[in-house]
Amino acid sequence: MKRSLIARIAVVATAALALAACGGGGSDPLQNGGSGGAASGDTVVIGSANFTESQIIANIYAQALEAKGVKVDLRPPIGSRETYYPAIQEGSIDLIPEYTGTLLQYINKNATETEPDAVYNALKGALPPNLTVLDKSAAEDKDAVVVTQETAAKYNAKSIEDLAANCGELVFGGPPEFQTRPDGIPGIQKTYNCTFKEYKALDAGGPLTVAALKNGDIQAADIFTTDASIVTNNFVVLADPKDNFAAQNVVPLITKAKATGATLDVLNQISAKLTTEGLTELNAEASSDAKPSLQTVAKNWLSKNGF
Repeated sequence: MKRSLIARIAVVATAALALAACGGGGSDPLQNGGSGGAASGDTVVIGSANFTESQIIANIYAQALEAKGVKVDLRPPIGSRETYYPAIQEGSIDLIPEYTGTLLQYINKNATETEPDAVYNALKGALPPNLTVLDKSAAEDKDAVVVTQETAAKYNAKSIEDLAANCGELVFGGPPEFQTRPDGIPGIQKTYNCTFKEYKALDAGGPLTVAALKNGDIQAADIFTTDASIVTNNFVVLADPKDNFAAQNVVPLITKAKATGATLDVLNQISAKLTTEGLTELNAEASSDAKPSLQTVAKNWLSKNGF
């Protein structure tokens, strides 16, 4: 936090370019002719995280705004929240798809809210003065502890609580940041007294994590609940009866100065149409054998929903 603004923006721009070069964690980079640097006054600069769903939603935002005459600069995937949140704070991006619960806990590590409205209201109060969140959608995508059918049967586990006594026998895999986030490994340990044998840093529910779970390199994983790989591989999402994972409604996080006029209206209209089932369908379409571009997946959703 002691770096100068220029240095911090340079770090974010470098990270974005590096992620674009490697495909953003296995997904197509979402480029729209943009480059690094501060957002211009009449353009909405849109970022995304380094997983497919975030990139699709960012593309939905971009295409819908452009259709209403809003100037848009869609940047390549930036990375995890630990990278992109400082970028939007400092003004190098204006808008990014977010998830209410994890964003709240990132800003306030002592947050205890778990229900959708309580989380949303607490989040609005926790944001810095230059940022705001618009209407939250009904669409929700949570982190979840996911295991194979074999592991669930072996330990007779339907919930994280059922698995707790045997966590010491299991290797857990997920993105690097999950190891330290309040609702990640620390939260699972605190809430369920579950301490895993080892943590393997992989990707955000992407191909590395899915492959490691399938082949037994890990026995439990952090995978998003709308990820198409859960159904495809017949994985088991363990219930979270003690609400370690708070509500995770999709919401636009935006610079207040840009949350006006057509931008405000369009983003709220999108949030009104997004559903959890819809997110799952978007992820399934993106990972289908046809391998459509994420731009095409976004365009199809907008057409289907009357935009």
